[in-house]
Amino acid sequence: MGSFQIEGGHKLNGAITPQGAKNEALQILCAVLLTNDKVTISNIPNIVDVNKLINLLKNLGVKINLLSKGKCEFQADHVDMDFLNSSQYKNDARQLRGSVMLVGPMLSRFGKGSIPRPGGDKIGRRRLDTHFEGLKLLGADFNYNRQDYLYNVTTNKLTGANILLEESSVTGTANILMAAVLASGKTTIYNAACEPYLQQLCKMLNRMGAKISGLGSNLLIIEGVSELTGTDHVILPDMVEIGSWIGLAAMTQSELTIKDVSWDYLGQIPNVFRKLGIELQRKGDDIFIPYQQGYEIQNFIDGSILTIADAPWPGFTPDLLSIVLVVATQARGSVLIHQKMFESRLFFVDKLIDMGAKIILCDPHRATVIGHDFKSKLKATVMTSPDIRAGVSLLIAALSAKGTSTIHNIEQIDRGYEEIDKRLRAIGAKIKRI
Repeated sequence: MGSFQIEGGHKLNGAITPQGAKNEALQILCAVLLTNDKVTISNIPNIVDVNKLINLLKNLGVKINLLSKGKCEFQADHVDMDFLNSSQYKNDARQLRGSVMLVGPMLSRFGKGSIPRPGGDKIGRRRLDTHFEGLKLLGADFNYNRQDYLYNVTTNKLTGANILLEESSVTGTANILMAAVLASGKTTIYNAACEPYLQQLCKMLNRMGAKISGLGSNLLIIEGVSELTGTDHVILPDMVEIGSWIGLAAMTQSELTIKDVSWDYLGQIPNVFRKLGIELQRKGDDIFIPYQQGYEIQNFIDGSILTIADAPWPGFTPDLLSIVLVVATQARGSVLIHQKMFESRLFFVDKLIDMGAKIILCDPHRATVIGHDFKSKLKATVMTSPDIRAGVSLLIAALSAKGTSTIHNIEQIDRGYEEIDKRLRAIGAKIKRI
């Protein structure tokens, strides 16, 4: 188990470029199974979760050619569906939650798909009902092997259907969408997720010959086609990493430039950080965060305490609530953080309390933060990263703290952030991998 050793209390300076979006990459990579032709993908992040999925595709028989850093060519013209029966597939797919999005393309193109109950972050229950209920409406037969925790779907023919999703699941929408593009007839998906990464998937599939309309809305209409062709695709910058660097600049009272952020796809992120009192400037397609001695949390118009809650796009992404919570520990004022989607995601706050933060954990979904206004620095400590986003939040806390901290289980952080220690050192952070 690896660890980071962080000497906190240093101001950072310079520019940092966000990696390609993890959540988009997982969708886009699964979509290469939908065609015999070559698909070239650029700006692929070199992170553990994405590399695990690429390795899964390789073991399935997909030809993979590394063209340059972050750019690969994929060709799924000889997929070995028998690999699904192997213990290696069941073991490898179980380690990655994003592997569930292999099922839709497999079912659509090969008539069957299988996935073990996937792992990933320990942040609470994440049901797969939405995925399989949608696939069943398209004509799939579903079976769950309780002994092996294995989900199986088969079909002789998928047929378009009207689908109303119980929840606007991003991965569920992607899975059903990828199954529907090769189904016979018209499919409508209502209450569909509409976040930028899902829009990117739709745009890519349309370039491949799919007929999808309603992009950016919660009603997708898909006219099934008989086959798809190859294409080139560029992955967007990771909005969660962008939010992480905004939080890092504020907590360390640093002047930072975040390069090439694709402003038009950031949604509520700049607004939420501004509500915390953080100054953001748009310079072309960059974000410039100037040095601030402090930042003050806004109240609501009626004077009541600000509440920041997650919501499906275009609401605020749940992946950044951990960052917002940490940033609030040094703000002037108080804020209520409401994590609606996952009941275990706030349980890392005990580490911040150990560091001297003033946080009241109201219940598994809500925490009230009373900011220090930099009058009292967080104290260095030894911590363990429970998941990707909490891990980075603790890393930001350690970089702002007085003294030397150690974070264990940094494999969790590596799952979502590319060479984070190297990139942070480039802007002046005192961090080393041990």
